Formats: sequence, structure tokens, C-alpha cells
Amino acid sequence: MAEDFGKAVEDGLRLAKRVYMGKERAMAPYSTPPRMERSMQSYLPTAPMVYAVIYNPAIVDNPDMPSYQPYVHGRCDPPALIPLQMNSVELDVDCYLDTAFVRVSGSWRVHCVMGSRCCDCRIAVPMGEQGSILGVEVDLPRKSYSTQLIALDDNKDIQKRGGSQDAGFLKPHIFTLTIPQVSLLMGGSNLSITLRWSQKLSFDNGQFTLSVPFAFPEYVTPAIRKIPKKEKIQLNVNSGTGTEILCNLSNHPLKEIRRQVGNLGFFYEADVLAWSKIDFSFSYTVSSSHIVGHVLLQSPSVYDVDQREAFCIYLHSGSQLSVKGFRKDIIFIVDISESMLGKPLEDTKNALSGALSKLNPKDSFNIIAFSEKTRMFSTSMELATNEAVEMAVEWIDTNFIAGGGTNIFTPIDKATEMLMNTSGTIPIIFLVTDGAVEDEKRICDVMKSRLANGESLCPRIYTFGIGSFCNHYFLRMLAMIGRGQYDAAFDLDSIEVRMQKLFSIGLSTIVANVTVETLDDLDDLEVYPSCIPDLSSESTLTICGRYRGNFPNTLKARGILGDLSSFVADLKIESAKDIPLDRVLVRQQIDLLTAQAWLSENRELEQKVCRIF
Repeated sequence: MAEDFGKAVEDGLRLAKRVYMGKERAMAPYSTPPRMERSMQSYLPTAPMVYAVIYNPAIVDNPDMPSYQPYVHGRCDPPALIPLQMNSVELDVDCYLDTAFVRVSGSWRVHCVMGSRCCDCRIAVPMGEQGSILGVEVDLPRKSYSTQLIALDDNKDIQKRGGSQDAGFLKPHIFTLTIPQVSLLMGGSNLSITLRWSQKLSFDNGQFTLSVPFAFPEYVTPAIRKIPKKEKIQLNVNSGTGTEILCNLSNHPLKEIRRQVGNLGFFYEADVLAWSKIDFSFSYTVSSSHIVGHVLLQSPSVYDVDQREAFCIYLHSGSQLSVKGFRKDIIFIVDISESMLGKPLEDTKNALSGALSKLNPKDSFNIIAFSEKTRMFSTSMELATNEAVEMAVEWIDTNFIAGGGTNIFTPIDKATEMLMNTSGTIPIIFLVTDGAVEDEKRICDVMKSRLANGESLCPRIYTFGIGSFCNHYFLRMLAMIGRGQYDAAFDLDSIEVRMQKLFSIGLSTIVANVTVETLDDLDDLEVYPSCIPDLSSESTLTICGRYRGNFPNTLKARGILGDLSSFVADLKIESAKDIPLDRVLVRQQIDLLTAQAWLSENRELEQKVCRIF
């Protein structure tokens, strides 16, 4: 789909050369680079974009001043996409904890279709880390549109409301939506569009980083000089911890308009000659020499389907934290079945080699490659000396040959058995796969029974899924059972980067066996996740839930540090009066509930997910 989209934009830019903009153009005519210098990927949107969908090339012309180009016979099949020129754009971002809510409002002009004709317009919304589209609103001269979530079970006539071709994901991070039959007035029509989505801030050793796709190509800049071009950015940051935060970097000229402890506001507005050519990036640190912990409480609104009280326990490392890390026993389990052939397996090899190079010489490791059969680097755990790591890399190059089917149970059963009796270390399993197997629920049940003892450091399980054919519910559930984390790459280009990040999170554990005191005294208590993962210096830890009764006045978080001493932290409790806690936590709740519903085949859980929406 992405390749077809890029080809359609290339065709659209070629068609757009028919549009005469007059002598007062502010930019050169559309041009496409030589074929040797471009790929279809270069035409994918890197900022919110709107395109005219052209089936009939004869309607392409300037609505203000017809150029009377020679008639074009035939039709475009598939249709060409001409990027519309943008007259104004406003970016509004609200950051709460590790979640950002993004709103982009802009005005686009249909400058390339002759007056009194009509065409579809396609909106493309690229989103940042773990982006989730929340809504689209479109205002036209004579009508308006807005998106709405529709439950399949409650709307049997969903096909009448719009086919699957009207909206969908071009890539996992690019949402597209088609607005049908936009009527063109003489002089062109303007589309006022508001786009809303949520995304995550990345975190590493006390630093939060926000990156919003905001790099507009040159050809969306209005060609006429006299058209004003206004660019606005507003950013609000609420760390949720009441701790002083320090701004590190912004690649746009923001002006600070508000500063409170843990709460900052910034603004930027300017008339520009050309739109932003780079993504909007902003980073800040929480200045602390210890682990930051906070509890936020929120009462339900009258519209909330769950009328229990809500809580959120939020932990992360401070920027100046210095703690001893765990000694680690690690087993990497890698799928080398036939479907991993090519880039998936090559990127996995690169990420695995990088992870091995970061191990401490006192750590021990092993590697299990599996398809229908398993291959082990060693019959026992090996210390991560330079020589052992070099031998492992050579073994990977020799033995990671794609072929055969998929058998996950045997390697994960073997790895768990090897790590169950470790002492003085934290045992970790990394599972990488792109496939699905029939005994996934059996695997979860077996691992749950083996890892039930929470007193000792039982094996942690981190899972990574590649592509859309593996069972991501299974991988998420297995990671939750194993107190680890789950991630996935649905796009081939993101495999290595995302896998490296998951490896880094697992290898950077600073507190294990995290528990929270006195919560069990609450009535009707529900906690997500049910098995609390470890705290890493490269990720935040969020524990949320619902309850009835009186929340305790004091709360302690406990765990085990890298030197195997006890960790105890008093958590500050306050009301989340300025933070929309339900919106911040909803994705985590949905992800965990859907995984639990898959495992338990519980219809009530599925319906609960629908009600949360």
C-alpha cells in the first residue's frame, strides 16, 4: 500500500505541472527528482497532508486562472494524488506523564481542480511513537464531517456508512481518511481540518523526548507570494510528579509563557515564508538523584461507564540516579523459520549482536534459534567475555538460516528450565518471532504456573513480534505473565530500532519484584497490569486501576535493587485535578484487557473494552 501511495503522489506531482500559477509565484514549479535519486518512500507524508484524488486528469487546472491546457484523454487508475497547498497550520500539544495529546489544525486549498468540478480529498496523518488516532473534523464551504467510533456488533449497516477503502492505515503510524466529492467553488475551495491523536514520549535515564511529525515538503507551500502563511505551536507539559523539570532541547523557537513546579507552557507564532522542514522535537529531564514515584487519584465523571475511583502509580528514574545494576543471566530465543527470510532476520541479527556487545563480562548468556527444531549456542550459560561474544556472533552468522516452520514451546520451555535455579542474578528471556502457533494458550498457562512464585527472581520474559501475522495478544500476555515488556515492529524499516530499544529496556533493570503495599485493603480492586513488570532506567512504569472505598493516606513501593538489597519508596498521593487520567491510561487498559480476553476467551472482557471506548 505504501508503495502504491508513493507512486500515486509521484503521478500527482507530474499532473500538477499543468496548473499555471502566474508570474507572482513564490516557489518553483513542482519538480520530481531523477528516478535514480528517489524512492516511493520519499513521497510518504512526514507531516499532516491533504491530497486531491484525481481520476480524470482533464479537471486539473488553476480554479482562479484557467490555463487552457491541451485536453487529456483517459483516466488515472489508480487515481493520482496531488498534494494540496496549505495556508495555515497550528500545532497544539499537551503532555501528561509519558503521553502526549496532539491536535493539528490547518487550512488547505484545492488549488489544482477547475471551478465547478468536484473531487475526493484524502487526508494522511503520520503519528509519533505508539500513535493512536483520536478524531478528524473537516469543515467545507457547504458541509462538514467528523469521525465517530462504531461498534461492529451494534451497526450491521456499517457498510452503508463507508467502505473500508475510505479509511485505514497506510503504515502502522500513518492513518488515511477520504473525504468524498468535495465541490469546488469558482476560485477554489478551502478545507479547514482538525486532526487529533495521542502518542508516547520516549524515555531514557530521566529524559523525556517528544517528537511530532511536522516536516512539510516544499510543494505544500502556497505558490502565490501574497498569501499569508501563519505557523503556530503551543506546548504544555505536566510531568505529573510535582518535581522540577529542566528543558533540554527544542528545535523550534518556543517562548516560555508559564513555569510552575512540574508544569511548563510554551508558545510560538510567526508569519513564515515556508513551512517547517523538520519534525517538532522537545525534550526535558526530571532533575532527581533517586527514583521518582507518585500516585494520582481521580473520581469518575458522570459519563464514565465505570463509576469506581481511579488511581495511577507512576515510577521512573531521575536524571541523576546512580544505582548498581543487576548481574544478568540472559537467553535470547530467535525465530529462524522460513518467514523470517531476508530483512527481518538480518535486522534481528544486527540487534542481537548489538545487545551482546553491551553485556557486562560478569553477565552470562545463551542463544536458542528455533524453527521446527531448536539450535543452541551452548549447552550451558556462558560468561559474556569478549571471546564468548565474538564466538556467539560467528555462531549467529552460521546458524541463523531461515527455513522450516515454527515451534515456540520447546525453546521457551528449555530456556525457562535453564534459568529457574539461578542465584544472585536476574534471569531474562528475550523472545523474537514473526509467527503464530496453535499451542499459544498452553504456553501461557505453563509459564504462569512455573513463574507463580513471586518471592524469588524468577525468569523475566520480554517478547517482540514482527509483522502482522504473529499473535500479538499472545506475545503481550506472555510478557505480562513474565513481568517483562512487549513490543512489535509492523514495518520492516523499524525492526532493528525497536528491537534494540526492547533489549536495552530489559538489560537496564534497576528495580525488580515491584510491589505496592496496602492496595489489597481496597474494595472491588482492579489493577493493570496484574503482574507488575520491573522498573528500567530506560522506561517508565505505570500501574493503574479502579477501586471503591477510601484510598490509603500513605503508600510504599517495594522491590529489589541490583545489589539484591531492598528498595522502599514513599509515594506522594494527590488528586489528578489537572491531568485527564482516564485519557492517559485508556490505551494501556485496552491493550492489557484485550490480551486477557484472548487468553480467557471471556466475552464480558471484550464487551468491557468496547465500553471503555
